[in-house]
Amino acid sequence: MTSKTPPFRYLRTSEAARFLSLSPRTMEKHRLYGTGPRYRKLGGRVVYSIPDLQEWADQDIRTCSSGHRSDR
Repeated sequence: MTSKTPPFRYLRTSEAARFLSLSPRTMEKHRLYGTGPRYRKLGGRVVYSIPDLQEWADQDIRTCSSGHRSDR
């Protein structure tokens, strides 16, 4: 039996921005400064995988808004 994994769907910058509720320009700035999600260039176009977008968005999950780390 072979397991079929669904193929990755790559999103272009505008689609990735919509997925993250950001503007395309913000995505471009993150890419320029190296602070954004991982991306690939396919056929000269910048594309993002959904798992990479989710991983990047989950990096800064917070449980407290005071800026202090909770050790509990």
